[in-house]
Amino acid sequence: MPDNIEIKENTNVNISEPETSSAEKTTSVAEPANDNDVVIRLNHVTKQFKLFKSKKSRLKSVFSKKVNYTINTANDDLTFEIRRGESVAFLGKNGAGKSTLLKMITGVLFPTSGEIEVYGEVSALLELTAGFDPEFTGRENIYLRGHMRGMTDEIIKKYEDSIIQFADIGEYIDQPVRTYSSGMKSRLGFAINANIEPEILIVDEALSVGDAAFRKKCREIVNKIIAEDNTTLLLVTHSSAMAKQFCKRGIVLYNSKVYFDGDIDEAVKVYENDILEGKPAPKPKANSILNQ
Repeated sequence: MPDNIEIKENTNVNISEPETSSAEKTTSVAEPANDNDVVIRLNHVTKQFKLFKSKKSRLKSVFSKKVNYTINTANDDLTFEIRRGESVAFLGKNGAGKSTLLKMITGVLFPTSGEIEVYGEVSALLELTAGFDPEFTGRENIYLRGHMRGMTDEIIKKYEDSIIQFADIGEYIDQPVRTYSSGMKSRLGFAINANIEPEILIVDEALSVGDAAFRKKCREIVNKIIAEDNTTLLLVTHSSAMAKQFCKRGIVLYNSKVYFDGDIDEAVKVYENDILEGKPAPKPKANSILNQ
């Protein structure tokens, strides 16, 4: 596999990226060339979007550079490393850039500038129902999602029974997904992503899907993956209790920047005291990576 893979990003109707050279928009997926177990490395990563007033303005911008737009910076100059087996919670208010960051790590989005390196198979519990074909049955969608990850039928077959048992949607597993409720689709999506032994597991509030019994199963399987498989966990949550339950390290984002990076207990205190209480323009803490 080449050391550096570049994929052009699709843009939404009213939101797009500022123009950048192909050298700047880089997400690398490769075998690690280091001996310190780094599985994710961000080097001065910034992500910006062009915001247009309307779909019409967005379309005009394709043909003319005179169309007015504003720039939204979702992530601003992020630099940090995550090592194999670490469990890291990303904390911050809505709009701090948490979900955008995770989407860049998964390769769904690409940085406007800077570089992201990812070493290992990523399973993302971000948009649980993304990638389903509504006309396929649940069972067929298991194979579809597996094929999208480059897996063979033989490998998918190995996980099929455990996925179906975990999703627990009964006879609906052989019915078209278009007949599913949103909760059933979420259960199946979680079951697929969590049961295929990921090296890097990314979770964005997915642990809150389903009823209480299913949420308990979700928490249990995430704990099992972390404990037994030396999997790296990245968790986005607004729950301090959940962050402390699953993670040992916390990264607090504020105004699209890293505000604090350190022990999870201290990170939760910083998040609750400095960010949630709404104190004006807090400065980075002494042990934040911004001051290193």
